[in-house]
Amino acid sequence: MSETCDGAVLAAPLFDYTLRLADTALILGHRLSEWIGHAPVLEEELALGNIALDLIGEARALYSYAGAVEGKGRDEDALAYRRDAGGFRNLLLVEQPNGDFAATIVRQFLFSAFAQPFWRRLAASRDATLAAIAAKSEKEAAYHLRHAGEWLIRLGDGTEESHRRAQTALDELWPYTGELFERDAVEDALIAAGITVDPETLRPEWQKTVAAVLSEATLAAPERAWMQSGGRSGRHSEHLGHLLATMQFLQRAYPGATW
Repeated sequence: MSETCDGAVLAAPLFDYTLRLADTALILGHRLSEWIGHAPVLEEELALGNIALDLIGEARALYSYAGAVEGKGRDEDALAYRRDAGGFRNLLLVEQPNGDFAATIVRQFLFSAFAQPFWRRLAASRDATLAAIAAKSEKEAAYHLRHAGEWLIRLGDGTEESHRRAQTALDELWPYTGELFERDAVEDALIAAGITVDPETLRPEWQKTVAAVLSEATLAAPERAWMQSGGRSGRHSEHLGHLLATMQFLQRAYPGATW
């Protein structure tokens, strides 16, 4: 644990916060891995697989740090595979089903448009471990954003069918974007200590990025104020339980199994 965070006052929020980041990366990485063997073309199957590996790599680093901060002997496997859905703190956006290819691309774009500036800002964290993870993740997120943005333009400004599917996905996933910018007592403590960034300050850049790509894709951002919330406090959609039943099966069936 860094010098900034070695007090008991900050240990609890730092653990919670790092767990949130890890859970979000893991769940989105698993969602993308579900495309292996099902992507529309081989090149895209490789691309989605590589993005999934990036996210799972982020999750592993964050889980390892969270376990060290917690100090209860839980490693990355214990945190990833031995918690029920109510214990997960990921964003609701990333647990939404893959749907068709357009839905997967829209989900990835909306998330990556936030993740790229978030990791860039977090690289200046006073917490050395989080800063190092962020510096690596920012480079990966830049590619994820470029990849998803280019595909969204291709789909939105493509055929009538691809445009319809992209717009439908955007309409359905938009209500989950508000959670990207929420903050609570956990963030408040870490923002005050210079450990993380206020997510609300990232909204202008996110909006600018999203607006530019949607304009080129001839897609319209939904006009709705109501947003879904609850993932970071353990209130999830029914989709997460089904995802975990698959992802955690081996560890649940054979506790402590090693390769």
